Amino acid sequence: MSGDKRSNLLLLFDRPQEPCFMPKGDNNSVFDVPQDYLPEKYKPVGQVVVSRFGESETGPNPKIPVKRISVPPLDEIQEIRRDENFSLFIPKHRKIAGRLINIFLGVKSVDDLLSVAVYARDRVNPYLFNYALSVALLHRPDTQNLDLPSFIHSFPDKFVDAKVFSEARETATVVPQGNRVPIEIPKDYTASDLEEEHRLAYFREDIGVNLHHWHWHLVYPFEAAREVVNKDRRGELFYYMHQQIMARYNFERLCNKLKRVERFIDWKGEIKEAYFPKLDSQVASRSWPARVAHQKLSNLRREVDQIVVDIDDLERWRDRIFEAINKGVVRDAQGNNVQLTEFEGINVLGNMIESSILSPDRGYYGDMHNMGHVFISYIHDPDHRHLESFGVMGDSTTAMRDPIFYRWHGYIDDIFQKFKSTLPRYTEDQLGYSGITVDEISLESNNAKNNLQTLWQQSDVDLSRGLDFQPRGAVFVRFTHLQHVPFSYNIVVNNSTGGNKEGTCRIFLSPKHDERGNPWLFRDQRNMMVELDKFRVNLKQGRNIIKRASTQSSVTIPFERTFRDLDTNRPTGGDALAQFNFCGCGWPQHMLIPKGTPEGMPCQLFVMISNYADDRVDQDVSGICNDAESFCGIKDRKYPDRRNMGYPFDRQPRDGVNSLQEFLTPNMRVQDVTIKFNNRVFQKAM
Repeated sequence: MSGDKRSNLLLLFDRPQEPCFMPKGDNNSVFDVPQDYLPEKYKPVGQVVVSRFGESETGPNPKIPVKRISVPPLDEIQEIRRDENFSLFIPKHRKIAGRLINIFLGVKSVDDLLSVAVYARDRVNPYLFNYALSVALLHRPDTQNLDLPSFIHSFPDKFVDAKVFSEARETATVVPQGNRVPIEIPKDYTASDLEEEHRLAYFREDIGVNLHHWHWHLVYPFEAAREVVNKDRRGELFYYMHQQIMARYNFERLCNKLKRVERFIDWKGEIKEAYFPKLDSQVASRSWPARVAHQKLSNLRREVDQIVVDIDDLERWRDRIFEAINKGVVRDAQGNNVQLTEFEGINVLGNMIESSILSPDRGYYGDMHNMGHVFISYIHDPDHRHLESFGVMGDSTTAMRDPIFYRWHGYIDDIFQKFKSTLPRYTEDQLGYSGITVDEISLESNNAKNNLQTLWQQSDVDLSRGLDFQPRGAVFVRFTHLQHVPFSYNIVVNNSTGGNKEGTCRIFLSPKHDERGNPWLFRDQRNMMVELDKFRVNLKQGRNIIKRASTQSSVTIPFERTFRDLDTNRPTGGDALAQFNFCGCGWPQHMLIPKGTPEGMPCQLFVMISNYADDRVDQDVSGICNDAESFCGIKDRKYPDRRNMGYPFDRQPRDGVNSLQEFLTPNMRVQDVTIKFNNRVFQKAM
């Protein structure tokens, strides 16, 4: 089947609330929808409506045939109305999503998939449809090479200031296509400087950061066919990706003269932080609810969502998880014991805490992480008396905007760290690499040595594909985000083993001091280590000079891929193209380096060369996109590092180690570096 024919599926993401029979895409293609596929409200006038949009000023629009097939019933799936918000954290919603994903996965051919998707699109919730079809296209063998559009193109309302849309509609209606200028979004639009948490808004509300969180959950759904959910080390990756978000966020807090996050541990006490998101849902036609200061969680009685859960349930699940960690054993649904082993235990625990369908016993260990999001997101209307929907914590696309996200995940990470503290400490032999010495490390940026530079940058993104029932044509918004000047690593390694060796170069960055300006205790600093890169190196005998550009990071994806500018950096074909969508998952390159301070923030750059013989995973990854493998793994392959994620900082230190310097073995080195922030705004073509 031709790529062009498969790509018709992508038009279903265009202008998500407009019916299928309206023009889609750049060439205004029209789906030739069978009469009985039309939604009930259009059937009485079906022929008139369909023929009306089949013609343009220049003649007939291109027709896309849709064959009539027997479509599975959608009754259960339609229980989520088209005019309400959709949440993967709500059990009812994610079960429905899993059902729709399985329908899309189950049809035999692309033609049949198009028929079922066209039938479903105008009947089911637009957010739900987008998510389920995206997951299916990513995982069907016959559609993996399709370039999924960025979620921001379909639903810009989840990412930008609500004020933008009235101006965007005016621009689209009044201003000719060639004369439109970008609509600028203020850098500070959700709060003023009176709110100290607003100092971190540039991080929490960054479009790329929130797209990363959405795309990670797209690649790693927790409810669907088991073969889709059960990816290699999925539970461990849930732990590590979120642990790194916490390390990065705490790093940013220190850059802004704030202390590290206070874990959300008192679930019956007040939440001191407020958050007013300034977002409107274009689907639900409602403003996202705010949370005022000093609110408390309440027992949930949301019958419309089939949620009847007490805070006591959350505490009971927590206690059972801690009991499992203390005993080193969990129980499965059949009552059998499953050991939390040194290398596999973290994966079991991650699946259990999140929780996904891979949880050993969901009924017993509950739904702690997800329901924590739900409790917080319904804090303003726990019993639905005001007919309100959930707040931003209830949606993986918007949750990272809210300060409470980090307090909640600070607590979640603390549970994982509790388990990690029960594991054997790494010995010097496990950390070392006999005969390999890191002699020198440095950074170079704009001819400045060991000085990283950050700044504000303005970039544009087109919202037009998410503007339903508006005139066609690009409508750009301009947003301001953190950026860093590109840099490179220079690493000198000596190999005195007498032969050629292979190693894994692991690069981390942390603040040099804690919030009080004191040197770190290693047990705390290890949790502040932000992974910047990880890559394989060949070491000849003697002196080796390793050079590596910051843009090659194993953690990040390029700016263009974050925003799915599909004409930039797109693979030309073959396996590389087939993996392109998986590579939509990754931390945004523009957020690789924390903000720093105007006077220059002292940091420590850590480099380690580990023994590749102990790291290697034997598998063929040729032609596979692995840009952001550290956070996202590699599609349909094992995680490409046999070590525990976060190694060597994922465990408590060996006896006698109280500082980073005392932790080092000869195959490691630390270099003082500075991050200096320039409080000026630059255009993207800097």
